Amino acid sequence: MPPQSPTPADPRSPVRRRPPAPKVAHLGDFHVPPRVVVITALAVPVGAVAALVAAGLLKLIALITNLAFLGRPGFGSAVPADTPHRWLLAVMPVVGGLVIGVMARYGSEKIRGHGMPEAIESILVGGSRVQPRVAVLKPASAAISIGTGGPFGAEGPIIMTGGAVGSLFAQFLKVTTDERKALLVAGSAAGMAATFNAPLAAILLAVELLLFEWRPRSYLPVAVAAVTATLVRGPLLGTDPLFGGAHVPERIGLPAYGLCVVAGAVAGLLALGATALVHVSEDLFSRLRIHWMWWPAIGGAIIGAGGLVEPRALGVGYDVIGALLTGRATVGLIVGILVVKTLIWGLSLGSGTSGGVLAPMFMVGGALGAAEALVFPHVSPGFWALVSLAGVLGGVMRSPLTGIVFCLELTHEVNALIPMVITASAAYLLSVVLLKRSVLTEKLARRGLHLTREYSVDPLEVHLVRQLETPAGVTFAAGRPAGEVTALLRAAHDAGDPEGLLAQRLYPVLDAAGELAGVVTRGALVHADPGDPTPLAELARPAVTAHPDETLRTLANRMAQQEVTRLLVVTREPRPRVEGIVSLRHLLAARRIDLHEEQHAERVLALRTRGRAPARAQAAN
Repeated sequence: MPPQSPTPADPRSPVRRRPPAPKVAHLGDFHVPPRVVVITALAVPVGAVAALVAAGLLKLIALITNLAFLGRPGFGSAVPADTPHRWLLAVMPVVGGLVIGVMARYGSEKIRGHGMPEAIESILVGGSRVQPRVAVLKPASAAISIGTGGPFGAEGPIIMTGGAVGSLFAQFLKVTTDERKALLVAGSAAGMAATFNAPLAAILLAVELLLFEWRPRSYLPVAVAAVTATLVRGPLLGTDPLFGGAHVPERIGLPAYGLCVVAGAVAGLLALGATALVHVSEDLFSRLRIHWMWWPAIGGAIIGAGGLVEPRALGVGYDVIGALLTGRATVGLIVGILVVKTLIWGLSLGSGTSGGVLAPMFMVGGALGAAEALVFPHVSPGFWALVSLAGVLGGVMRSPLTGIVFCLELTHEVNALIPMVITASAAYLLSVVLLKRSVLTEKLARRGLHLTREYSVDPLEVHLVRQLETPAGVTFAAGRPAGEVTALLRAAHDAGDPEGLLAQRLYPVLDAAGELAGVVTRGALVHADPGDPTPLAELARPAVTAHPDETLRTLANRMAQQEVTRLLVVTREPRPRVEGIVSLRHLLAARRIDLHEEQHAERVLALRTRGRAPARAQAAN
């Protein structure tokens, strides 16, 4: 028979067992209210409509491009560089800028910009409400801007337009602001997924940039909308990868992985330069003494000048991106795109015209990689263009996961996954260290808004009340006269409070059966009349209570809702027993614990050197 271990009750026992911790079965990994199912179901029509709007926007861009540069109606693929009249390259961007300025001036100023900052702003301060006219004017202005040669992408406007679809849908329903936000972001993700056939990247973009949280109540509607939009896109625009043909081999030499770090650093520097260029452009336009309505036309003149130098820098440029990713671009095209596209995109975007940032970054990143391929060892025709594309996205958007998955879904080049992770992460590191804000958030900062993109678990969520509560050492009977208690507290104050009566600021009031009848505050008692015969039961207010197994975050929310700074802690028994008090001081204590873990550096282990006793042994001697 094996020997039995000594019981913890035996004081002679060398084994001391910690008593089992109380169960917290009522707490879960996530808070999932039943309405999540309803909001997720509503995301299905939002995703379908956003997909139709995205497909319509792409067709509208093609129609305007055909009309503006080729002089023919049609929805077929067209690029400004195919125009037989070279002068149109200089004129049409100005015409488009004039039209956009008029639309913004007399329609809605919300259509100005590339879409993402506007979507973020509506979430942060607008209650996720988007005006109906924005849903119409934003895609129309973007189609005019891009169709007349603007070097922008359709993704920013469609993110704003898809968000408008979700927001409008929600505004007709009785939902909370957070639920409306979930549907707005679901529409944005659906529009992006339908535009690029990239549902996972759209979901990640929503998480990294738009939701400001990672919770089932927001993720599930976004995922459902993105998947729905991708399924609807299939019959309309096809399911093939948007940019195929890089043909990355399964085995890549180790030197190439090392050069991916270099490519990421260069991509990060390019991202810094492009972002700074946009900021400089915005500053220059803001100093103009003419109405902002005319700024897009000036931006159009800049675009037109660049178009005369490199015509293929105008428009979305999917054909150019395809050439860069398959190694078919000439040196002249690579240099032209790298220089001209960057300049006209950055300078014209500051004019307040309508257009996105992703497609231009695809082109610029691809051109950067194609230029690097001229000196880096050969891996595959479009390998360096692909990894640099991921790097530029990671540096410009500061959303590395989105950039990596985006490139993966656009090309289906799974073999390039690790190189893209290396490149995007290196660019991201350089960007976050050297630049305070991205091109997507600087605009918000200039409007007096602050957005942090660091998401972490609230430290109040990991601490329970029982870990920090203070025992309620002083209670009063409900029938005791208030004046008598007042005299007692004043005497304690005069004597220096030897019994600690004044250390407690919230006093439970118990009835004759010892059950909680309410609470009174120290301030109310100290300032009362010492001769007041009123029983405490009449002065007591209902107690706002907490339970020992609740999280401090739950208590913080309850304090805010009830407008109190202290709660009485009671047990969950049928006849609750007063156990302690928790206050704002305890919430700050939890914050201090989190700060200590973040800022305090310590060495836990140390190597023992020969001939030298450990510090603990020396101290014992």
